[in-house]
Amino acid sequence: MDAGIDATGVRRSFGAVHAVQQVTFTAAPGRVTGLVGPNGSGKTTLLLMLASLLRPDAGEMRIGGVDPVADPAGVRRILGWMPDSLGAWPSLTSREVLVATAQLYDLPREAARARADELLDLVDLRALAGSPARVLSRGQKQRLALARALVHDPRVLLLDEPASGLDPQARIALRVLLRRLAAEGRTILISSHVLSELEEVVDDAVFLLEGRTVGGDRVAAAATRVRPWRVRLLADATGSTEAARADIAAALGRGVDEVGIDRRDVLVPFADEAAALAGLRALVSAGVAVVEFAPAVGDLEHAFLDLRSEAPPAPPSADHHDDGSRS
Repeated sequence: MDAGIDATGVRRSFGAVHAVQQVTFTAAPGRVTGLVGPNGSGKTTLLLMLASLLRPDAGEMRIGGVDPVADPAGVRRILGWMPDSLGAWPSLTSREVLVATAQLYDLPREAARARADELLDLVDLRALAGSPARVLSRGQKQRLALARALVHDPRVLLLDEPASGLDPQARIALRVLLRRLAAEGRTILISSHVLSELEEVVDDAVFLLEGRTVGGDRVAAAATRVRPWRVRLLADATGSTEAARADIAAALGRGVDEVGIDRRDVLVPFADEAAALAGLRALVSAGVAVVEFAPAVGDLEHAFLDLRSEAPPAPPSADHHDDGSRS
């Protein structure tokens, strides 16, 4: 059975506030799909609808072939939902939260306890198994929320800001876990404000602007436009960033005003990777002591910023406001 996500023409308004206006996308099994958009773009509202917690005004959705409006119980059996805050019973311990959740999914008590211990190990919370959920840090609560979403071994995961509050080591562990879960054939839809985090884990991306999904052709065009590359020289090679800027501009045959400075690095715009490669060769041939040469922004961030800069004005009939929830 296909455990993917399909949404077509999905809309949801709150009075005059049109949170989700026109969303159409597919998330495939075995892949991690990133949901990318600014605050107020409708990401959280969309996830709530997919999780069967909010009814759309129009459109169709399928989770593993199941309609979350017509059969919410059926969707919840195959779906793991992680909101951007834990929302657990504060008087329960970490283990008790997982045991209670597992029993809500009809696991026998002993099986629920075994599953809870397995998940506490998976998210590195075994040492806090007996601690009340209310005393956990933000990052620890996020890990507990992820464990709770996995308690019934779902085929589809909806994750809203899962890395929020995690320390660097925990973020690395999260990326490894998500890739493993995807490799097992699960469908993972993940929303995050930190595009560099998404860049390292996603296979595909869905861009949301003003409650609408952006067409694939437009995303592809945005991703190929000029982007800045970060160039760093050997610290004692030039003596100052201004001198490095001048050396780099001269080696590339450009005016100094065509390249920028970001702290100790020089930013050089290139039309594409082929142009960047030619630029690097020119720098090395000129004897410029390059120690770092890389895009200043990742592919997702580059496409997202370009899409925002060229976004058309909103239609006169549409109100574009925040949906009232963090998205």
